[in-house]
Amino acid sequence: MSDSTKNFLAVFLGSSDQPAMAKWNALPEAERQQRNKAGSDAWHAWVAKYNDAIVVMGSPLGKTKAASKKGIADTRNALCGYTVIKANSHEDAVKMFAEHPHFTIFPGESVEVMECLPIPSAA
Repeated sequence: MSDSTKNFLAVFLGSSDQPAMAKWNALPEAERQQRNKAGSDAWHAWVAKYNDAIVVMGSPLGKTKAASKKGIADTRNALCGYTVIKANSHEDAVKMFAEHPHFTIFPGESVEVMECLPIPSAA
């Protein structure tokens, strides 16, 4: 990595009502456990491969609540995890996730990657 690296937020998306999740849940228990182990092993291999680029490992995400002018309420979205990585460009950052086990082994839908921009000055 060069001194010109930028941080990028990667969000893992997947909905419980998508067809891939229904197919995953319909697998026989032994096969699902086997795929779960293969996916976990592949995820750990991905982390090892990109360890120098990982700024914040992140984690899976739980249930969501929203705060707005209307108050606080339970809500749903497709966010299921996140990580922060560094890369020289947006293209380099997203390429790290091109064959990620989140959607190649597990029933996740995608990984969206966006640059973490600096906070605007108050001037």
